[in-house]
Amino acid sequence: MRIPPRAPLPLWLAVLVAAGAGPVLDAGFPASDVWPLTFVGIAMVLLAQRGRRAGSAFLVGFIAGESFYLVHIAWTALYLGPVPWIALSTLESLFWGVGGILLTLAYRWVPRAFPTLLGRLGLLPVVLAGLWVLREFITGTWPYGGFSWGRVAESQSTSPLAPLVAWFGISGVGFVMVWLVALLVELPFAIDVRAASRALLGATAVALVLAIPAWPATTHGTTRIAAVQGNGPAGYFDNAPEGAVFDTQYTETLRIPRAQRTGANTVDMVVWPEGAALPDPTRDPETAGALDSLSRLFGAPFIVGTITQRDDKLYNTSLQWEAGKGAVDYYDKKHPVPFGEYVPDRSFWRPFAPSLIDLIGRDYTPGTRDNVMDVGGVRAGISICFDIVDDQLLTDMMRGGAQVILAQTNNADFGETDENQQQLAIARLRAIESGRSLVNISTVGSSQIIGPDGSTISSIAPFKPGHMVANVPLGTTTTPATLLSRGIEFLVAGLGLFGLLAAALGRRNAPGDARRPLPPVR
Repeated sequence: MRIPPRAPLPLWLAVLVAAGAGPVLDAGFPASDVWPLTFVGIAMVLLAQRGRRAGSAFLVGFIAGESFYLVHIAWTALYLGPVPWIALSTLESLFWGVGGILLTLAYRWVPRAFPTLLGRLGLLPVVLAGLWVLREFITGTWPYGGFSWGRVAESQSTSPLAPLVAWFGISGVGFVMVWLVALLVELPFAIDVRAASRALLGATAVALVLAIPAWPATTHGTTRIAAVQGNGPAGYFDNAPEGAVFDTQYTETLRIPRAQRTGANTVDMVVWPEGAALPDPTRDPETAGALDSLSRLFGAPFIVGTITQRDDKLYNTSLQWEAGKGAVDYYDKKHPVPFGEYVPDRSFWRPFAPSLIDLIGRDYTPGTRDNVMDVGGVRAGISICFDIVDDQLLTDMMRGGAQVILAQTNNADFGETDENQQQLAIARLRAIESGRSLVNISTVGSSQIIGPDGSTISSIAPFKPGHMVANVPLGTTTTPATLLSRGIEFLVAGLGLFGLLAAALGRRNAPGDARRPLPPVR
């Protein structure tokens, strides 16, 4: 029986496969949204990493990460140019390189320590999937709060796997995806039986995953919400007058037909996007007066984004505004985006690119208040822009009793790129994960009201002024994902790390030449 080579691909071919894996992975995400390609991209990465040495494993992982991020976050270069785009992509790719070393070590150590069929088809895919999630966890938390954009599960908002986020969360679904691919990739190397048997085992694994029923997202009652997309010049870098976006929001709000704001159709709240109410109505009487008149006209509170200043500190804030009362509640964004909304260690980074660093003219301070508001008896979780990718903030909402999620964002700085579709996909997954309806309202799009099952209740065409008015179901369920919270992420990442360490110890006692390629298990 022929013994397969230790590395199925020579290094030059592995590098080419890794370089191709990035665009293939990205094609699984919106706006292309060919979600099966994400699995193909994962398989390409794993195949390229199998059998490598540490140095080449880092190289292959780095190239895979670079080719993915250069495509996936190309929108960061729209206003700032190539330097931040390349710098962020390269930083993330360094993590991919280190992660590639761990994947290669798993391929080398686990089959040697556990050379049975169970070890190679049972344990190895689990370790590989756990290490993949471990890398995603680290990049999502460090440095400066991390960058969670581009986790493989974020590509599955329209796939049959989307309902699984209610069970396992985004990290758990990512684990399932990589586990399934790793199992299928390992089959030809681990067993030497008929092709039909291989296909049967793979099909069984797929069936077990897809057989998990959707979590029953129970609701009780509705709240009537109006959400407004003014399509104004709301970009941070476009030098628009401060009140320009407010004017477009105000004008579009008045276009909501009287029949949709009076009598039985009276709305319970009106939601505007991030940064829509500028100048700050808590300091500017004219803006405050305009919001008062709108709130009085609709007989409802307004949830509006603005920039507030308190104690010489700036905050990215969402206000709950009521006529005659002003701001009755507020939430300050807890995790401003580093090098976007503030510059950490500005004095250190400025000499490297002073013109770029100086573009970030204001530094937002992280907020400390809870992210749930009581809006007329409805508990509304508040998410500001990239808050939506933070797992902990979703957990905080659910612990605060949120019945609906209001996701306010400003995508104008990214133009007509894939960013707004990527963010909308994450928002859809968050709705399913939490079992809550979600209002994703942007200055320019994509704006949608999403049901707790991920379905679209209402939408506004991107880059056009518009509004949505809908009776939005209020969620009451507690999903396993929100109950277990980040414990799922810690569990699966821990499985990968523990399995790798166990294999490192176990391989020392393994019989035979550790350098010799393993034969197929009969």
